Amino acid sequence: MPTPDTAPAGADLAGLVLAAARARSETVACAESLTGGALSARLIETPGASEVVRGAIVAYQLDVKTLLLGVEPGLLDDPGPVSEEVARAMATGVVAACGATVGLATTGAAGPEPHGGRAPGTVCVAVAYRDRVVSHTVAIEGDRAEVRRGAVDAALALALEVLGEAA
Repeated sequence: MPTPDTAPAGADLAGLVLAAARARSETVACAESLTGGALSARLIETPGASEVVRGAIVAYQLDVKTLLLGVEPGLLDDPGPVSEEVARAMATGVVAACGATVGLATTGAAGPEPHGGRAPGTVCVAVAYRDRVVSHTVAIEGDRAEVRRGAVDAALALALEVLGEAA
């Protein structure tokens, strides 16, 4: 199974994630904050996505993270909305909300201002799969659009890594 580092040049991460999920008879759902639907849109651009993608929740406001994804309010206070803990809770919550087997989540500070005490470009992504939740924090340089695109790529790369490890 290709990983982001070994994928053929120009390979589409979304297509690779969907192929990996399809090969394992898994379904995918997305919980998005800073990406505002861009992650799920990227997946759905891929032909055959309807076989794998269950749905998405754009939880841009803090109360929506709690109401629709089950994120504990205390996590939103400490360590805050831009944290791996919140990303993991979002990934787990979207699995339950959408009846999927794989949950992808994005949260972060797109800029130009800090968010949740974190610098612009700070992105937290998580993937919930089976009994495991994996998360990473990355720093992405650039303007809002570049940070958001980078967050989508980071979430897809993490999903591909997690699904590849399950092979």
